[in-house]
Amino acid sequence: MPSIDHTPHPVGLTVRHTTPADPLARPLLAELTYEYSTRYEKPVDLDREYPPAEFGPPGGTFLLLLRDGRPVAGGAYRQYDAATAELKRIWTDSAHRRRGLARRVLRELEDDAARRGYTRLYLTTGPRQPEAKGLYLAAGYRPLFDLAADPETIGPLPFEKDLPAGHHLET
Repeated sequence: MPSIDHTPHPVGLTVRHTTPADPLARPLLAELTYEYSTRYEKPVDLDREYPPAEFGPPGGTFLLLLRDGRPVAGGAYRQYDAATAELKRIWTDSAHRRRGLARRVLRELEDDAARRGYTRLYLTTGPRQPEAKGLYLAAGYRPLFDLAADPETIGPLPFEKDLPAGHHLET
């Protein structure tokens, strides 16, 4: 059952920790499916790729940023190993892009993971997602690949970031 944990934030945003089954998550999942399938020209099944249960307690989380009760951005993480959370499903509604919402989602996920005791974050993004690559670099994530190489020759682009355990991050 989705959490009713609403945390107010500046600029009229509310953070809702929930699940991929929450009806409010439908726009996020539909837009991600569309983006991935059109950029990579193949069908995508997000649930088969990563079962929704992986984004819930005890090792994961799924959150949405809501404005006036409507989802405008979101993201999730799952347990990668005992010390590492793997970020997935970072999304901003196409009508709300270029406003810093993806960076806000990253901060919320980083804070949550640090509070849960994770000391490292890991993620991959596709080679045809230059805006995501730029977001992660600007947010202090270390590329685990050669930045000078053609992304299409690498495949998924891996990144990592260290977190102070149990400490609220100020970014």
